[in-house]
Amino acid sequence: MTLPPLSTSAFSVLRTPVLVLGLVSMLVLAACGSSPRRVSYETEEFDSTTTHTRTYTATEAQTCEAARRALLSQGYMISAANPDLVTGRKSFQPASEVHVEVEFRVVCAREGGKAGGRSTVAFATALQDRYGIKKVNNSASVGVGAFGSLSLPFAGSDDAMVKVASETLTDELFYDRFFALLDRFLEGQGGEEPEVPSVAPEAPRPSAPPALTFPVKPVPNLG
Repeated sequence: MTLPPLSTSAFSVLRTPVLVLGLVSMLVLAACGSSPRRVSYETEEFDSTTTHTRTYTATEAQTCEAARRALLSQGYMISAANPDLVTGRKSFQPASEVHVEVEFRVVCAREGGKAGGRSTVAFATALQDRYGIKKVNNSASVGVGAFGSLSLPFAGSDDAMVKVASETLTDELFYDRFFALLDRFLEGQGGEEPEVPSVAPEAPRPSAPPALTFPVKPVPNLG
């Protein structure tokens, strides 16, 4: 049995629902793809004041010096060392094609206290930069006589390290270990500034006795 051929109007009737369904699907996908993503800083509540800070009974110079020695003992390369600021950097290689650098910064600020007392607040922050290997294609130039040179994309590439992420470390245990080490080096300093030995005043030297003089008899002139 042979069916009669469909007319153009019949094709239009069948195609319309298909087009409508496809349009609705595209709108749904576009809505899903354009939904706003929640960025990490939106969860910042500013509720903790102990993760990055510790208070020590010492001066700013003593606290930052202990921080400098703590970072040096863990292999950090010190890039700045001041009485109120210390920064250091350390490299890590967690994978063959991943490079990580951690920059540690410690700020020492004087804290007001009781009369005659002294204390310093140490603020520590670690910034982690992650680098990955990126392939960079090379193009070679070929001279073509009077036409100059042409750049042709010959097969070839170089590996380059490119920063792919940067994040401030917020792990409390990470900072707890650092502050505990800083406290150990601070205790090694004795918690006191080096004292300059006092020099006793020099006793006055006894004055020299007056010189003794003897009378000289006149010599008669025999001429």
